[in-house]
Amino acid sequence: MNSLPPQPDPRPPLCYGSLQLESRYLLSPLAGYTNLPFRRIVREIGGVGLGTTDLVNARGLLEGSHKTLQLIQTCPEDSPFAVQIFGSDAKLMSDAAQLLEARGVDSIDINMGCPVNRIVKGGAGASMMCRPEDTVSLVQCVVEAVKIPVTVKMRLGWDEQNLTAPFFAREFEQVGVVAVAIHGRTREQGFRGSVNHDGIRQVVEAVESIPVIGNGDVTSIADADFMLRTTGCAGVSIGRGALANPWIFRQLLQWEQTGRYDPPGNFDERLELLLRQFRYLLEMTTEERALSMFRKMGHWYLKSMRVKPALRHVFQCAQNLQEFDAAIQKIAAEGPTSGSRSGVLPEMHIPVPGGPVERW
Repeated sequence: MNSLPPQPDPRPPLCYGSLQLESRYLLSPLAGYTNLPFRRIVREIGGVGLGTTDLVNARGLLEGSHKTLQLIQTCPEDSPFAVQIFGSDAKLMSDAAQLLEARGVDSIDINMGCPVNRIVKGGAGASMMCRPEDTVSLVQCVVEAVKIPVTVKMRLGWDEQNLTAPFFAREFEQVGVVAVAIHGRTREQGFRGSVNHDGIRQVVEAVESIPVIGNGDVTSIADADFMLRTTGCAGVSIGRGALANPWIFRQLLQWEQTGRYDPPGNFDERLELLLRQFRYLLEMTTEERALSMFRKMGHWYLKSMRVKPALRHVFQCAQNLQEFDAAIQKIAAEGPTSGSRSGVLPEMHIPVPGGPVERW
């Protein structure tokens, strides 16, 4: 391949406390996407150091909500496995962490980065960065409630005038948090603008020994290389980039170990992966629910496969398995609109959520 980033220098293994991860390339929690079926297929491809759930409501977990419990489903192959919880009440968050520990979860991640209004209005997510004393106390309560590793994912701050992530990282390290992941934007930015790599580096420099994980706009090996080199972070967490290319973790591990990497899956391989992920989803829920839940994920697959819009629309409109299978047969018969069935497909543009963050 042309323009390969140079093979990185050897680094020590990435550890979350006593939990050693298989690689430094982690699957970010993504609402609506990082469910068990998707975590299974990226693990089968290889290279993932840790998979994390969609964000989980601590109160819903304790109340036994069916939808919430479905978010934390796992299987033996899904290991090591972290659950990301959100909430603003220290007792509820601690109790939820204990419940998860009893269920055999490997690590707890506290969400204090979600910018979505419904999360922030309840005092959770990124709004926790506006209450330093209460937030550090809450995190300490969770750490002291369990024996498994506790991590935190946050943004650089609430806005450009309050880049508080270095402060929080220092405080969290002192109360026993074993790692922090930093999305390199503020809450005010949402997903607008560029990731602030210098801001992530300041967090790396603020802690004594815990790993800092860089996150944001990593959709290629070159992006990961830039993140690692410019910030000094210990690992990289990838979300949208993995939706467009579930092979990215294996590619990154190959690049780290050999300086080279295989291309991502071709049209036929992506189609097989789509069907496998959908089968895993059918194992978990009803036909109607699986079809509804898979529409968002199917969109990413079909766009990356260069399926023409009319066929993507037919797929999205499937109301039962017969219509789903008929759409797949048409897609398989027509193939991609550009590139070939068996060769490397053109790269796809990966959009981010748009509009004022307050309206999300």
